[in-house]
Amino acid sequence: MSTFASSTFNSHDGTVIAYERAGSGPPVVLVDGAMCFRGAGPMTPLAERLRDRFTVYTYDRRGRGGSSDTLPYAAEREVEDLRALIAEAGGEAYVYAISSGGALALRTAAAEPGITKLAIYEVPYMAEVGEETEAKEYGERLLELLAAGQRGDAVALFMSRVGIPAQIIDGMRSGPGWAGMEAIAPTLAYDDAVLDGGAIPRALAARITIPALVIAGGASPDRLQAAAQATADALPTAQFRVLDGQTHDVHPDALAPTLHEFFN
Repeated sequence: MSTFASSTFNSHDGTVIAYERAGSGPPVVLVDGAMCFRGAGPMTPLAERLRDRFTVYTYDRRGRGGSSDTLPYAAEREVEDLRALIAEAGGEAYVYAISSGGALALRTAAAEPGITKLAIYEVPYMAEVGEETEAKEYGERLLELLAAGQRGDAVALFMSRVGIPAQIIDGMRSGPGWAGMEAIAPTLAYDDAVLDGGAIPRALAARITIPALVIAGGASPDRLQAAAQATADALPTAQFRVLDGQTHDVHPDALAPTLHEFFN
């Protein structure tokens, strides 16, 4: 089994994007959601389970891990990053993305003919289930905290929004990983921008005609499952699948067989 080979490339605006490649076979690019990167998140364990059949690419989205950043931020720049990584992979690739990374993958699939299959897990389009006001208030408060330099409070706000209890957040603040989360806190605003208010981009989705798979966890909150079903309904060629017993923090052992089947 091959080891992970690390490299970088310059995106369209000069931002340095760090990535790793391992395995052999058709290329698969994995796209993280909020607060995750190669050193902290689900994609490296998932890559371990896919690289026996695929050449797997994991990368640090701009502003995270080994990648640099270029201001001002625009979601279009992240689309350019993902398109450039697909070019590095040879010009065509399958893409799997989780959570808000799925919103980025959808934007990219609408613009990038090199994505030949797309799988996404629980994109949190919360406005789709009647939470438009909550989504707007979250975005405004997040920007206020970041502008004031209150990165820890911004991380706590995000965690609270995704359902982590306050007492657990308080405990995490004194833990060894909190400083690392504060370091990439500005990228929370990037994910919020990619979600663009939290409603499913139906006009964009209608243009995506490649094979698509939308996945939800059977133990996830009803609103996430409903959002995933609605996302699948918006994609002309999408399948919808529920992984029994899984939550938003999907286990790679439960996910990998589904991706193997879809990408083969």
